[in-house]
Amino acid sequence: MLYYGMGFGFGMIVFAVWSIFWKGWAMWIAARQGQKVWFGALLVVNTLGILEILYIFIFSKSQTKDAVAPIVQAEVSKKETEKVE
Repeated sequence: MLYYGMGFGFGMIVFAVWSIFWKGWAMWIAARQGQKVWFGALLVVNTLGILEILYIFIFSKSQTKDAVAPIVQAEVSKKETEKVE
């Protein structure tokens, strides 16, 4: 009986760490992109990381690329300008 309780406790710790990692990463992305609705949903809904993983790799991908593309293009043109001079 004692062994079962220790295994259950260890499993809960693993699930908690797993969930906190994915939730933190997903909420950080949502906050950086100004998506208040996603941030709230990620904060309230607990799915052991499933919703968070879907958000990171599916729902936020196109918006992340759109947000980063102008920055990358500006850096590339800046480096090209430096090479010419």
